[in-house]
Amino acid sequence: MTFEQAEGVVRAVVVYDGRVLLVPDGDGWALPSGVPEPAETAQATAARVVYETTGYLVDGTEPLDPEPTAGEPVGETAVVCQLLTESPSSGGRFPPEQLRWTPIEETGGTPLPGPVRAYLQGHTPV
Repeated sequence: MTFEQAEGVVRAVVVYDGRVLLVPDGDGWALPSGVPEPAETAQATAARVVYETTGYLVDGTEPLDPEPTAGEPVGETAVVCQLLTESPSSGGRFPPEQLRWTPIEETGGTPLPGPVRAYLQGHTPV
């Protein structure tokens, strides 16, 4: 595992009980995301962004290998996060009723980067 300073946008992939955590994004839903602070790793950025956005504590554990596809922004990193609390604190930007735990098999219409989609396909219940 390497710990390098993150660059660009970091997207947090929080999967729990066959569902993925999504937050409001304009007229749709998206993964919690944000930009790193100085000297912050992608793992630390993902954990911070999830907490600041949702109030959930997570551990950013596994950066997904970027495999840019045509039309996808370059410089984005996705990090798989382990959920550490089952209930969010009250400090998140979005209250719990505005968050969505979407079953993985229902994320087809959600705009997700290629590496995230590939990761989630490996976790879809058969």
